[in-house]
Amino acid sequence: MLTDLPNLLTLSRIAAIPLLVGLVAARHPFADLLACIVFSAAAITDYFDGKLARSRRQQSDFGRMLDPIADKLLVGAALMMLVGMGRLSTFALYPAIVIMLREILVSGLREYLAGIRIGLPVTSLAKWKTGFQMGALGTLLAGDSSAQWLHLSFIPVSLIGETMLWIAAVLTLVTGWDYLRAGLRHVSTSPEGGSEERGTLPRQPG
Repeated sequence: MLTDLPNLLTLSRIAAIPLLVGLVAARHPFADLLACIVFSAAAITDYFDGKLARSRRQQSDFGRMLDPIADKLLVGAALMMLVGMGRLSTFALYPAIVIMLREILVSGLREYLAGIRIGLPVTSLAKWKTGFQMGALGTLLAGDSSAQWLHLSFIPVSLIGETMLWIAAVLTLVTGWDYLRAGLRHVSTSPEGGSEERGTLPRQPG
């Protein structure tokens, strides 16, 4: 199970975190560019691990558990490094807070719903949220320093990244509210978790 390709891709996202942290901490334009590449490559695995698990019939409880954890660790590490290294403006700090709080909220809801074997379907809006979130973080990790190093200083990389982060935060609020409503509905209709139809939780993007 652990050596199945989908699980290896999921584990690679966790393994990429120390490298990502080290590159951002280096505070060098080339390191920032590499951090963007590492993060983008790790984010892409989030799409392929689920797709491969379904096509190869290698879906497992281990993969369902690890997939959202790997996503949140990667996103959390990127956000904390950007904030800690002063790479976000004060204005961009607010969507970062919204995204982090939503991740905590969804983790709690998933833990509860997993206990009563309730699955939450993946919506197209959640996929858009993930796309904007990963794109924003990858762009912010590259930053203006990478653009200057590549002689592309005319591109407002940080501004583009922060704009995408705000869009991701808005989508985060909407999808987070959907998760919360679903959780509250199951709490009110099945307080003991015994009257709802039970099923396995699908892999789904953060």
